[in-house]
Amino acid sequence: MTFDLHFLPDAENQLRVLKHSPSLEKRYKAVKKALLHLQQNPRHPGLNIHHFTSMSGPNGEKIWEAYAENDTPGAYRIFFFYGHETRMISIIGIMAHP
Repeated sequence: MTFDLHFLPDAENQLRVLKHSPSLEKRYKAVKKALLHLQQNPRHPGLNIHHFTSMSGPNGEKIWEAYAENDTPGAYRIFFFYGHETRMISIIGIMAHP
């Protein structure tokens, strides 16, 4: 069963920057692959999902961090929370590991 991905404005902008930056092409591909895994199976082992305690969602939701890259300087991460609707994931950020 797949999930619907909903991108908050910041995440949508971050994805757009990745997509249109030739120097970030490799990272964009890694993020796209991770988003596909997240959509198809949020428990995919390659995502290494874990609770991210340093922030919360707009309404106090628990934030999760998924790996798009690993063992890479400035590795990209996807930050999300499970949406208010069933089978919905809200992406709040796509950025280098803080």
